[in-house]
Amino acid sequence: MNEPIQTGVQRRWASLVGFIVLCFGASAIGALFPPDGWYKTLVRPSYAPPNWVFGPVWTVLYLMMAVSGWLVWTSKPGPGKAAALTAFFVQLILNSIWSVLFFGMHRPDLALVDISLLWLAIACTVTLFRRHSTTAALLLLPYLAWVSFAALLNYGFWSLN
Repeated sequence: MNEPIQTGVQRRWASLVGFIVLCFGASAIGALFPPDGWYKTLVRPSYAPPNWVFGPVWTVLYLMMAVSGWLVWTSKPGPGKAAALTAFFVQLILNSIWSVLFFGMHRPDLALVDISLLWLAIACTVTLFRRHSTTAALLLLPYLAWVSFAALLNYGFWSLN
């Protein structure tokens, strides 16, 4: 009699692992394009934090994103749930593209367009997630705040160089 309950619990936890793998997989794409010699030649905005800050911040944000997506994934079925999860996946793709554009292609201009679209996608995801899980929406707010700062930073690099 406990077997269906255990299977449901196991599936629930497996889906959390899946979201963690998905989000850190997006992070791994960015890791394929680390700062290089070109980046070191750029004039840095005065408000740019030291490079070591980015790793810990993004690690926490990716974990929060994974839990947020998982909370909506495992929430009760309802209208707009598919749209909310689609928005989540769109923002994850835009997030992955940014490092390719900025560090890989050395195109801070295109990266600025991407991060602007990313900001909109995150804001849309927060709005759509809130209908299914307030906690999921709140977990994305630090991400939205960081991407706001990152967009300002991207603009600074683009305008100074």
